[in-house]
Amino acid sequence: MNAVIDKAAEKQAFENNKLHKRLCRLVGQAIGDFNMIEEGDKVMVCLSGGKDSYALLDILMTLRERAPINFEIVAVNLDQKQPNFPADVLPAYLEKLGVPYHIENQDTYSIVKRLIPEGKTTCSLCSRLRRGILYRVADELGATKIALGHHRDDILETFFLNMFFGGKIKGMPAKLQSDDGKHVVIRPLAYVKEEDTERYAEVKGFPIIPCDLCGSQENLQRKQIKAMLREWEKKHPGRVENTFSALSTVVPSHLMDRELFGFADLKADGVASPLGDIAFDEEPCAPPAQTVTLNLHRD
Repeated sequence: MNAVIDKAAEKQAFENNKLHKRLCRLVGQAIGDFNMIEEGDKVMVCLSGGKDSYALLDILMTLRERAPINFEIVAVNLDQKQPNFPADVLPAYLEKLGVPYHIENQDTYSIVKRLIPEGKTTCSLCSRLRRGILYRVADELGATKIALGHHRDDILETFFLNMFFGGKIKGMPAKLQSDDGKHVVIRPLAYVKEEDTERYAEVKGFPIIPCDLCGSQENLQRKQIKAMLREWEKKHPGRVENTFSALSTVVPSHLMDRELFGFADLKADGVASPLGDIAFDEEPCAPPAQTVTLNLHRD
């Protein structure tokens, strides 16, 4: 019996280590692809108390030890004065980690509850208030980058929300300039699946703190989109992955944004192009034409 238990524990440890390595690889890849963190940066990691921001802080601390560049990390939590918020949890956790941190106390909860009618979505106002406060704190702390814990699923959900409800092809970029033009915001978890942050939170035993604002709203449009993507993942493996890949493989000449591509000035120049109009030749979702591979290497 003990041998069976030991083998199961060994297998679990192997899987946990594999998950940690995958997260480090994906976060490192995103940081490299978008040049998110540079020599001498002071990265302000926004820690909400949710699984994703805990995972972000944990992985960034690991990568900082291995990185060929030097950068600082400071964890920042905005205590919005939500009822029953356990104010001692994050300071105790961060003290144990030994990471510099700052707790910003601002009663945005009362503002949101006062201004948003009962039953209406609070996310938009809450997000704006939070954003302004975090920009100010970044200035005060001398942070050069603001790191948020949004992952791949957040990015995809935002894309579909903008398309279905906003009439825009717009997502959530991995790196952007802040609204006030003074900061660079980064999302190092951009390539990470939510199921991996969920599992990692269980493995690490993060002290999760639920949100009484957004966590209490069950009929949000984002939750509908999340359910749609999870259903796709079950019924159509690969569809979600292809959609995410499409966000970084954009062909402006085959969309309809006149600001993005000069359709008005487009003329035939007599030069063949692989990106030309193939609409009459094959369906967009048809399998690729069969090709013959020649072996050019002699034995």
